[in-house]
Amino acid sequence: MAADLGAGRAAVERLESQATTAANGAPLDILVNNAATIPMPMPTAEVSEQLLRDVFVVNVIGPFLLTGLIAPAMARRGGGVVINIGSINGLIGLGGSALYSATKATIHSLTKSWAAEYGPSGVRVNTVAPGPTRTERFDESDDRIALLLGRIPSRRMSTIAEIAAAVVFLASDDAANIHGATLSADGGFAAV
Repeated sequence: MAADLGAGRAAVERLESQATTAANGAPLDILVNNAATIPMPMPTAEVSEQLLRDVFVVNVIGPFLLTGLIAPAMARRGGGVVINIGSINGLIGLGGSALYSATKATIHSLTKSWAAEYGPSGVRVNTVAPGPTRTERFDESDDRIALLLGRIPSRRMSTIAEIAAAVVFLASDDAANIHGATLSADGGFAAV
């Protein structure tokens, strides 16, 4: 469902209401915090205060508000799953990516905190951390991506289907005792 996560709590509450309505009143059992904005790489000194705020609103505040609205209801019902989409950028240092990396590192940290907060009530919270992924925005012909591929053991970008499979796994009963984890779906990039 589409929503402007930059519009604050009211937008998040509308989104939750739309989701419940679309599910014919059924409770939400799975939340995937997937929305993000990826600014073009640039030196830290060139990041404007407005861009800093805009990126944190979508990448951190939006998921924070959604989780704060939906996870307590899951906990009251005795369980559910929250899956955050992090990034390789939140695990390793890449020059020119400090802003995006900071937001994704925050998501990885929130995953651990939320696992501690909601896990005892049956809500599992985990993160999938994609590496370079073939999308309409990024493909292997991009010079920046080509440089990264040489550092990745698999020597290729992930596909959207591979990232989705990691999310489905963490949402499934096969991951029933996985809490607070970050599953890297990056061809081994974070490991080497």
